[in-house]
Amino acid sequence: MKKTLNKLFEHQTLSESDAYNILTRIGKGDFNHSQIAAFLTVYLMRNISVEELTGFRNALLDLCLKIDLSDFNTIDVCGTGGDGKNTFNISTLSAFVIAGAGYKVAKHGNYGVSSSCGSSNVLEHLGYEFTNDESVLKQQVDEANFCMMHAPLFHPAMKNVGPIRKELGIKTFFNMLGPLVNPSFPQNQLVGVFNLEIARIYNYLLQKSDKNYTILHSLDGYDEISLTGKFKAISNQGETLLSPESIGFETQKQEDIFGGETIKEAAKIFIDVLSNECTDKQKNAVLANSSFAIQCFEPNKSLADCTAIAKESLESGKAYKTLKKLIL
Repeated sequence: MKKTLNKLFEHQTLSESDAYNILTRIGKGDFNHSQIAAFLTVYLMRNISVEELTGFRNALLDLCLKIDLSDFNTIDVCGTGGDGKNTFNISTLSAFVIAGAGYKVAKHGNYGVSSSCGSSNVLEHLGYEFTNDESVLKQQVDEANFCMMHAPLFHPAMKNVGPIRKELGIKTFFNMLGPLVNPSFPQNQLVGVFNLEIARIYNYLLQKSDKNYTILHSLDGYDEISLTGKFKAISNQGETLLSPESIGFETQKQEDIFGGETIKEAAKIFIDVLSNECTDKQKNAVLANSSFAIQCFEPNKSLADCTAIAKESLESGKAYKTLKKLIL
């Protein structure tokens, strides 16, 4: 690690193979907390390169406990996190909305690091039991169209680094990695990223895969469609700059999508949305993101049609029934 740190402190970047090797060793527990913290800190001060992120991703995927959900056509719906906006759990709610509409979701997630409540926090609070038992996850996808893969159960490197990330309390390159290392290798992906540089890198990496994908970034800094201003959508079909009005919604304010100060507050918003007892602005943020996820599955459908499908899932109670099937 000392050699690697000296190289990084001299403003050099790692090759793909060096990045792969160092993260493999982190995953195997070869380094102490101080060494890992120093390593993570480098990437708080400069952008990560495509080669580095590729090496880190490949190391995590080689180390992970893989889950075979290839019998299903699945999607992962998640953001990198790290935008510091503390919104409510929009991507996780979108996952339940599209599951309620009949699409299969294999969600990868973790506890919040830079926000008060990540996807794992809210689902755990509501009574969802995390597991890495493939048969249980398959059954959940088959019967409820949804399963949640809590990252530390599948990724030893994330588990080793978890306490350090929590102590730092700010985004690290692991935020960038999370959506790229789903252990079930879904065929479709909707991912939100916290800046345009990461959007560019993600597009480069996902273009080399056989996934249907859409990358979202709101220009005012959100890792999702916030409806607070214009946003970029980058997919297999190309790149577009859109406004809330161009996709059928009104522009709203940051406070309209605030996620609360505690996990309990976040969970209340979560249930309010699923039970269709939320504000219109909260609902619209979820529907906007859900519509792009549905379009990943059905690129020939218009966004308006995809929004209508999402709206029916939420307002009919199908999205809420999905959650109820998973929490006994």
